[in-house]
Amino acid sequence: MSGRRSDPDELLLSCPGLHLPPEQPDCVRLRWLPEARRTASVRVIRHTCDDCRDVSYELCAAGGLMFIRRTDRTKGTPKVRETERLVTCRVHEMWQALLLGSAR
Repeated sequence: MSGRRSDPDELLLSCPGLHLPPEQPDCVRLRWLPEARRTASVRVIRHTCDDCRDVSYELCAAGGLMFIRRTDRTKGTPKVRETERLVTCRVHEMWQALLLGSAR
């Protein structure tokens, strides 16, 4: 993909963004749904690096609920998917599992 550097090791050393660890062997598969666009505005609370990764994640809040947005740029055109919208504590648990590599 254009704009991406070719040496991933060099890029990780120079990039200050949040990078996910490799998936753990017992990794839980999150249910990814088509982008909902249910609310007029979405607030991004946290995010992973999108400069050096083709797949990035955002912890989002909208309408009193939270969800995780996944953007996949591996095939050129970004494909956006989301988890279901849930109460804060449930989504924070999913976000933590994502950051630890125990969910994707």
